Amino acid sequence: MTAEDEAIGRIFRAESGRSVAALIGMFGDIDLAEDAVQEAFTIALRRWPTEGLPPNPGGWITVTARNRAIDRLRRDARGNELLQQAAVHLSPQTTGDDRLRLIFTCCHPALAAQAQVELTLRLLCGLSTADVARAFLTSEPTMAKRLVRTKYKIKAANIPYRIPDDTELPDRLKAVLATIYLTYTTGYGKPEHSPDLSGEALDLGRTLRLLMPDEPEVAGLLALMLLTEARRRTRTGYDGALALLRDQDRRRWDRVLIREGHARSAGEVAPGELGGRQEQGDRRDRRKDQQVACGGVAGEQVDGPEVVERRGEPQAADAVDE
Repeated sequence: MTAEDEAIGRIFRAESGRSVAALIGMFGDIDLAEDAVQEAFTIALRRWPTEGLPPNPGGWITVTARNRAIDRLRRDARGNELLQQAAVHLSPQTTGDDRLRLIFTCCHPALAAQAQVELTLRLLCGLSTADVARAFLTSEPTMAKRLVRTKYKIKAANIPYRIPDDTELPDRLKAVLATIYLTYTTGYGKPEHSPDLSGEALDLGRTLRLLMPDEPEVAGLLALMLLTEARRRTRTGYDGALALLRDQDRRRWDRVLIREGHARSAGEVAPGELGGRQEQGDRRDRRKDQQVACGGVAGEQVDGPEVVERRGEPQAADAVDE
């Protein structure tokens, strides 16, 4: 693959989730949306190296994918009916609501937890089926079958493509946050050549924060991941063994991520305001541990007693890392 192809691939990864979300909003068909966006990417690989990047690459992908989907439906005997139903939604503009609907669809509680992560990585993050397979240490054909089964279950169970109403939102948001955090922890200990699932989870957390700026648990989860990620380079020693917090070189911690993590935590609600659900409480405790660990400046002694008081003596197996 050439450098130009790799650059186009990065653009596609950044934009494909928006385009897939927009096309599902137009046509209500995940497979059609996914195939059309992939076809648009193939066209981009052929045309952009000679014609140059369009002013709005994401919009170009969405419009091209929409047109390909329409062409496909026109060739299909049953497509005209779907086109008539979709006519009112054929604007190529992607809204935040499109992506938010897709997030809640991928993370529907009717789907198994791992299936939610796999589908989120494929549809929202734009990972190829091969990359998702590598992330879960399985073959590409096996992962392809799992993704097909998950999408079939969405269709068979008539899982709606919508944002939950106020009565459903707390429990549904809990499932979304759990999926993002599972994505992060799945990638946290992976070797460097594996797909960067932790980076994908951070991107998802930031996206969800933009889409739901008034939800404190979204800010809290993002803060937890940022503060954990800030110390990632020091969680193992030169021999590869996990390092206790007191043995980590604080000068190597990522100050940019620490500042962002503390900024996200600053607007969080007080414990108990969200009903005290155990899973939220556990994440809040882990986040407070990370704030204690990352609260000083380079070279300062880590406030170990406070962490011990909160969690008990840290074990070498986790070193306050979850």
